[in-house]
Amino acid sequence: METSDIVSSRSRGLAAVSRPLDPLVGTVVCIPSFRRPEHLRRTLQSLADQRSHRRFAVVIVENDAMGCESVPVAAEFLRADKFQGLCVVESRQGNCQAINAAFETALATFPSAAHLLMIDDDEIASPDWLEQMVGAAEATGADIVGGPVFPNFDDEDKRGLRRHPAFWPAYEASGPVPVIYGCGNCLIKRTVFARLEDASFDLRFNFLGGGDTDFFVRCRRAGMKFHWNADAVITETVPQNRTSLGWLLLRGLRIGAINYHVELKSAPTAWTRLALLTRMLAKLPLSLVRAVRLMFTEQTPVIALHPMTVALGSALASLGIEPQPYKASRIVP
Repeated sequence: METSDIVSSRSRGLAAVSRPLDPLVGTVVCIPSFRRPEHLRRTLQSLADQRSHRRFAVVIVENDAMGCESVPVAAEFLRADKFQGLCVVESRQGNCQAINAAFETALATFPSAAHLLMIDDDEIASPDWLEQMVGAAEATGADIVGGPVFPNFDDEDKRGLRRHPAFWPAYEASGPVPVIYGCGNCLIKRTVFARLEDASFDLRFNFLGGGDTDFFVRCRRAGMKFHWNADAVITETVPQNRTSLGWLLLRGLRIGAINYHVELKSAPTAWTRLALLTRMLAKLPLSLVRAVRLMFTEQTPVIALHPMTVALGSALASLGIEPQPYKASRIVP
């Protein structure tokens, strides 16, 4: 396969590739990466250690065109034949740009791939993860499969935060679910991209985050079936700076902003937008009631504060005020 067949966008460049590439591979794992080379190394090693008879490929997307710290790590694994695949550099900054590049590259390079999986570059897949995800899709006929991401805290004193909504999985038991919210542990069938009118992650969420939530909500509205596999476990490395009060409060504000923007897309008229704004503002006093209840059940103030920060984030977003955690400095625009 020629480089021109792999990289179809002017914003992307091929950085590393295994030889040969088999276009008949049925499963592709996608990894967007940004300035976490050592974490990426652990992620790739967990994929190399998968216990599965299934042949799969890996697509790594480097989203820091200036630093390209992930490229040497990706090249090391690809050239050592740990698995087949490729690494591309996406020069356009942002979470959604990187994810779109990963899926588009996977679909174009591996035309027989029926299942596209995603894992983040700070996550480690359990040995049976790939088998569990693909097996669940095949057994249930679900269009999209999700699985849990459990935190592994650098600071063990923070283990009490495991039940914080920022770290706790959306579901606990395997089975059909109405929707999933994150792409850090997901499988999407190839047919999903063909069925959606717009199968890309919406760039309006590029720096805020939440493009995955918006994508899956659109899939649900299009009639896609979702399944949760509690045995398809991934662990996420959580550094100390992501357990601080400031980070957790900002995370709540961001979730609230995402919720507002996802709902705003279904409010095309002035009246529906006004109704949405009214609902968002009404959640502020209701969130105080939820916070008091959580204080009694969880007995952790930062967990109890979460409903209030989410409600505040939605209200602020309706006024045009929102965080942009995926917008970095010192990078090619």
